[in-house]
Amino acid sequence: MRRFDGKVAVVTGATSGMGLAAARRLAEEGAAVVLAGRRKALGDEAVADIRARGGEAMFVQADVTNEPDVAALVDTTVRAYGRLDVSFDNAGGGGDGTSFGPVAGVPAVSFSDNITLNLTSAFLSIKYQVPAMLVGGGGAILLNGSNMGVVGIAGAAAYVAAKHGVVGLARSAALEFAEQGIRVNALVTGGVDTPMFRTTMGATPEGAAAIAAGHPMKRVAQPAEIASFVAYLLADEASFVTGAALAVDGGWTAQ
Repeated sequence: MRRFDGKVAVVTGATSGMGLAAARRLAEEGAAVVLAGRRKALGDEAVADIRARGGEAMFVQADVTNEPDVAALVDTTVRAYGRLDVSFDNAGGGGDGTSFGPVAGVPAVSFSDNITLNLTSAFLSIKYQVPAMLVGGGGAILLNGSNMGVVGIAGAAAYVAAKHGVVGLARSAALEFAEQGIRVNALVTGGVDTPMFRTTMGATPEGAAAIAAGHPMKRVAQPAEIASFVAYLLADEASFVTGAALAVDGGWTAQ
């Protein structure tokens, strides 16, 4: 399918995992994709791979917790390709790990840093992407919200709070721009076999097995499975879907 011919996409957190898989998928379907991330070597490698597959892509080094970087990312995209149509705002993570554990023992600065990494980055992305999309008559924005954006879990208060905020941000932004042709949704992802997963929860066979066992399907997702849903939600087929938190989690949140 070539659902994105003539369209321009931004993917943040695009140097590995879900972001990289989504960037590849959007490029395969015809989009000119701007990959954003902090790791230039990986970004350049990803762009070379996409171009070798016949796609169009460029990399912009950016820390999306930094407002000038986000503004420059969108400006560079529009200067390079003339427009912005869709985005997958995927950047985030667990940070340095100090925000995890019983809430009474979490340093305030670690809590704040996690909110900045996972929620403020999404806010800044929307803030600068929306005006660019409005110039082109509309668009679609997808935030990566996580299953922890709709449930609680002990020992992860900061991350859970941030991801709940991402879901709320998507819903509010969707209502603000519904009549102007911009759709905003949030993904509710379960475990995904990404490099980050393999160095954290899935770093040991026992840990990986425990996470898989928590999903009714008894496995975690592959990044390409997430990317296929990303492409659908950003495509015109999903034109009546906005303000939603959509589960792609192997049944995890159905329990």
